[in-house]
Amino acid sequence: MKKEFQFKEGEVLQINKPLHWTSFQVVNKLRWLIKRKLKVKKIKVGHAGTLDPLASGLMILCTGKKTKEIHQYQSAHKEYIATIKLGATTPSYDGESAENRFYSTQHINADLITQTLQSFLGDLQQFPPIFSAIKVDGKKLYESARKGKEVEIKPRTISIQDIELLSIEMPYVSFRVACSKGTYIRSLAYDLGKAMHSGAWLTKLQRTKIGAYELKNALDIQDFELLMKS
Repeated sequence: MKKEFQFKEGEVLQINKPLHWTSFQVVNKLRWLIKRKLKVKKIKVGHAGTLDPLASGLMILCTGKKTKEIHQYQSAHKEYIATIKLGATTPSYDGESAENRFYSTQHINADLITQTLQSFLGDLQQFPPIFSAIKVDGKKLYESARKGKEVEIKPRTISIQDIELLSIEMPYVSFRVACSKGTYIRSLAYDLGKAMHSGAWLTKLQRTKIGAYELKNALDIQDFELLMKS
């Protein structure tokens, strides 16, 4: 990546979000580094799609005048590598909450896993997780969930363009999935478990592509920090 950045005119930055960081923290860190580099008090920095704290991988950040183009990247198709654990579910569909329901996995084999994955190709109606930032009646779902309030969640149409089994190490299954904007991989994990007459939750998630942008070309935050010091 070039070292002579034009942050005010606008840059499109590819960043590898670390595990446990929020997307907001990534934006704040880069904004602070850029402001220090340019010796300015303000600089526009925004991201083109949130990643949960328990997920890692590719984020696209835009600076300056390029922030006006963020919507282009937000609407792009995404690709992920995911690992799910069969035989249990959590309220959040991931590791943010503890396992609370348990199911048999005795009937699950490689053929069933492969067939189930393939059955999810195409357009689907997906319910977002109750622990998500989607707003209903002006409040984020996770705020209502943490207060124990029941909220009616409506399904959304999403699209799975490609899904590929990578490995099976029971009770863990890893796969690659290419999907449309708005797809929740946590919900996909839950739905896969249900489709196999069991349960499943998302144990690991890495975003590898956003449109034509790939994780292999992304900078770690530490590398970006070094560039800002050079």
